[in-house]
Amino acid sequence: MAYKYIDNYREQGARKRLVELLNKKGIEDAQVLAAMGKVPRHYFFDETFWNQAYKDIAFPIGEGQTISQPYTVAYQTELLHISKGDKVLEIGTGCGYQTCVLLELGAKVYTIERQEKLYHRTKQVLPHIGYKTNFFCGDGSKGIPKHAPFNKIIVTAGAPFVPEDLLKQLAIGGILVIPVGDEQSQKMVTVLKVSETDYEKIVLDTFRFVPLVGDRAW
Repeated sequence: MAYKYIDNYREQGARKRLVELLNKKGIEDAQVLAAMGKVPRHYFFDETFWNQAYKDIAFPIGEGQTISQPYTVAYQTELLHISKGDKVLEIGTGCGYQTCVLLELGAKVYTIERQEKLYHRTKQVLPHIGYKTNFFCGDGSKGIPKHAPFNKIIVTAGAPFVPEDLLKQLAIGGILVIPVGDEQSQKMVTVLKVSETDYEKIVLDTFRFVPLVGDRAW
């Protein structure tokens, strides 16, 4: 409905304050902050809950999923070190908020969602609000091998380990960002692919994501 896609001074001001908060919380990449400041997060909320859209919180979007906390979106995005034109695989489309942030940074995004209702809803909504990308419905733990390799891979659900299939689909010199742990909490992990057989892994802060479900996960 048309009312959903109004972005007036009130929402723009709230978005600016959110970006300032993210900066205070440690997000330093100016391009990431600028991208966060461009994506109208309230577009992903029912109008009833617009007053929640620019709070730094996760929020339910149906099908047992959430729109991620803005800080988490910014944190993962900053770790990816996106360059314009990067081919990015996103595991877990959800409502498409993270997808739009990546698109604002100039990435070419391939995004996959397991939940069919979310997939169809987001595939309709994103083009309507000005964002075009490559949508897939399926098991994200297996990646999208026919479109590999990817410069960057981002996983927006908690996994018990780093799926081997995703490592294989990462280009040499590419970065994978994934939360790894149990179903209660995960550590954010970045993996740099140095060669076909060598990887550098860094374990960072603790987060809590919905579980990554698939043949190569839970």
